[in-house]
Amino acid sequence: MHRLAIIPMPLTAKIVRLLLLFWVCPLVAVVAAEVPPIEKVKREIKQWQTDKKYVETAKAYERLSELYHQQYGYNKYTMEAYFNELKNYSMAGDSLGYYNVHILIGNYYNQDYFMHTYAEKYLKQALTYFMRVRNYPKVIECRLGIASIQEKKETISKTLITELRTTENMCIRYKQPNFQAYALNLLADAYLRSKNPDSAQYFIDHSLVLSKQLNVKWLIALNYFFAGIVNQFNNQHKSAIANYRKSYSLAEAEKNLSTLRELSRHMANSYAYLNEYENAYRTSLKTLAFTNQFYYSQQTKSIRLQELDSQIKTLAVEKQLAEEQSSHQRIINTVLIGILFISALGVLALFFLRRQQKLIAHQQAVIAQQQIRQLELKSLQAMIEGQEGERSRIARDLHDGLGIQLSRIKLFVEAHQEQLPLSVKDPLNQFLDEACTETRLISNNLRPYALTTFGLLPALEDLIQKLNLVNETNLVLEHYGHMPELLDEASVMLYRVVQELLNNALKHAQARTISVQIVVNDEALLVSVDDDGRGGIFPDDPTTEPSRGNGINNIRSRITYLGGQVMWQSTGETGTSVMISLPMQKLVKQNLALA
Repeated sequence: MHRLAIIPMPLTAKIVRLLLLFWVCPLVAVVAAEVPPIEKVKREIKQWQTDKKYVETAKAYERLSELYHQQYGYNKYTMEAYFNELKNYSMAGDSLGYYNVHILIGNYYNQDYFMHTYAEKYLKQALTYFMRVRNYPKVIECRLGIASIQEKKETISKTLITELRTTENMCIRYKQPNFQAYALNLLADAYLRSKNPDSAQYFIDHSLVLSKQLNVKWLIALNYFFAGIVNQFNNQHKSAIANYRKSYSLAEAEKNLSTLRELSRHMANSYAYLNEYENAYRTSLKTLAFTNQFYYSQQTKSIRLQELDSQIKTLAVEKQLAEEQSSHQRIINTVLIGILFISALGVLALFFLRRQQKLIAHQQAVIAQQQIRQLELKSLQAMIEGQEGERSRIARDLHDGLGIQLSRIKLFVEAHQEQLPLSVKDPLNQFLDEACTETRLISNNLRPYALTTFGLLPALEDLIQKLNLVNETNLVLEHYGHMPELLDEASVMLYRVVQELLNNALKHAQARTISVQIVVNDEALLVSVDDDGRGGIFPDDPTTEPSRGNGINNIRSRITYLGGQVMWQSTGETGTSVMISLPMQKLVKQNLALA
């Protein structure tokens, strides 16, 4: 056996090499670290687009979507990347990549309740394609996505468990352990919805073993969450909290706001059952914070509007094609005019044809505008219904859950106060009173009791009475005419509008008196909110800075949805006056309107 000869390196050469290691390598690392990953992928996309390599561009957009999701969680930039990926696969004629993106979009929309209709549409389109080409792993993925959407409905399908068991068997047959773990997790959720905790625990245990082996963190988090719910079913609230905490840490790392919201809500219930009311109260506030962060953030609203914008762009493309066809038709018409110029009959026929074409083009343009308007109204309705529905649900949870528990504690303390020392009794009563008051205030602000029980006018009177107790400004409510029974949706929107106007006036106007006047007749409902403050707060010019705030935009959108108009008049001398006019036919219940 021959050995390699080892030649000694001179000392000077060793020193030079060490210097290069200590100085050159860090310099190279600094230069390489100057370009953030997102910017690096964007540069790649620009280069691929220049070279017209559509498949490579699509794959780069998929990497960009993952980077955006890691940085922001559920966000509109990821959706933009998905739609660009879809466009490039379409230009490349790559059907497999095109429908793979359908699955990605469907699963991403699955996080938002208001986007479930669109999520199911994308997944079903992908399922049809992959069934046709017999790509069964993708068929499994589509079936699981659709099953996940069906489980979130108020009434789940009776055949859902059977379909999930079939999908699980397909996972075993085609050796898809990732999808098998998810199918077992969905089965656990289905049995929880059917109030069968023992069967749910069986599938949770199997799914947890598989997901840990595969290191799928979001699925591990879901299994711990469902395990906590099973503990709650069995009144094992300490174990439930332990499982919720494990799930919470994983969901927080994944920035999964929807899971964090539900975890906080269930954790608050367990704390309440264990009489740890301070933790229950703090966790309930987290639930509210996660709800607002997810449903009312600009990112979430942008994602909901993005799908509608995609449909609008599709209509625009169809309109452009129609215009191109019309352009070709005009060329043909010109040729016909030259041929039939000497024929009076031909000229008349051509005139009639062109007139008909213009009429059809105008009708198509009107129809397109109506479709766009309907899509905008549907988006606005979904957003408003989502806000009020979530507020109502949280208000009920606070009132029926935490509020009742606090009241029970107060009654218990009052019944046994003789057994408590004075140094404990007084602070305890004070803390309980403050907690009850705070819970009532939050619950009432989310869904006023007077509005639900007595209607709009009593609710506004109650609101102004409460504001008068805590503010130096004098608030006055006057109403004229008989107020008919309004639709629940209209009552809530009008109440929110007046509440927002009063809050803005109290915060900014520095007024001595704020008056609210409501005038009702058969045709319209008129509302005015006037103050004698410093004015100049709410100019009616939509281009000015104050009108771009969320409060003013909410007022405009709600009044527009009800078919009304709103006008601001504000000067430094006379204060601010807000006038609202609403058509009565859109406010009253149908049977009353007919009467």
